[in-house]
Amino acid sequence: MRRAIVPDAHLFEASLRDVQPLKGRKRRAKPAEPPAPAPSPPERKTPVARALPKPAAKPQAPQLDGSTERKLTRGLLAIDATLDLHGMTQAQAHAALDRFVGRQIGTAARVLLIVTGKGKGGEGALKRLMPEWLLAGPHASRILKIASAARNHGGGGAFYVLLRRKR
Repeated sequence: MRRAIVPDAHLFEASLRDVQPLKGRKRRAKPAEPPAPAPSPPERKTPVARALPKPAAKPQAPQLDGSTERKLTRGLLAIDATLDLHGMTQAQAHAALDRFVGRQIGTAARVLLIVTGKGKGGEGALKRLMPEWLLAGPHASRILKIASAARNHGGGGAFYVLLRRKR
């Protein structure tokens, strides 16, 4: 013989039945019962779907050693150059980013700071697209790591770009 499972809310209510409120305080009203779940629509038999090809995986940067990774994420590596994309359209920002990274590769820079801004509600277009542009752009093979900047360098509205050393 099985026992019926009692929801926790009923157990809690049962344990509080004989509790008296403190002087000067009123007992809270009992919360309304949650509405019953809507009945699910009847299941329809669907034809077996063909397997879709898996989307291509984004290129993964090689892992950094622990010390460099820590220094990068904490903002302790010396920044060689900075680019501020505030106030630019997507087209202007994309072109400026490609020119900037190409120029810095030519000067053997290693750590770049790119300020995109957070955008409205932390979901700015430049913030979202900048890493994609770098990893799909003409300089993708030279990019070792893209990481969010430390708070003192712009936090969620900026990125560090670590370039590979020229060998």
